[in-house]
Amino acid sequence: MSVSTTVLPLAGVVLGSAGTLIGQYLSTRVEARRARFEQASAERSERKAALIEFLSAAQQVELCLDRLSMGERLDDSEMWQHLHALWLAKKVPELVCSPPVAQAAHDYTSALHALLRGHTPAEGTPPKRDLRFAFLEAARRELGTANEPLRRDPLARELGE
Repeated sequence: MSVSTTVLPLAGVVLGSAGTLIGQYLSTRVEARRARFEQASAERSERKAALIEFLSAAQQVELCLDRLSMGERLDDSEMWQHLHALWLAKKVPELVCSPPVAQAAHDYTSALHALLRGHTPAEGTPPKRDLRFAFLEAARRELGTANEPLRRDPLARELGE
């Protein structure tokens, strides 16, 4: 009788302690997973904000290029202001995004800069449209939304019509 009175309470203490330790372990694992998810979500938001800021600055330069192509004249101060904003915005993806996105942003920025300054692209240099597309595809991969490349040609060309 004395063995059961000693062993049963001891077994209860061991089982209770084991349950507590397992519960703490599982709770810690879940909390660590949640922390990783929240950190990844914050990083993605930061990257997205950087990409939007860059695209906004690039769009302003594209607008200036469109105005120039329609024969409108730009003030030098306006041109320099947009170029400054573009180069500044390009640096943010360099800080928070992967090297492929940073390089694509740099290439696109260089092309926009040259075009706005009136320089003709060097032979063999991809056109601005291709550089913009390369940047967007790199950005989509960075954000995890690039299942397949965006279709850039009209559907009729794709179907061979």
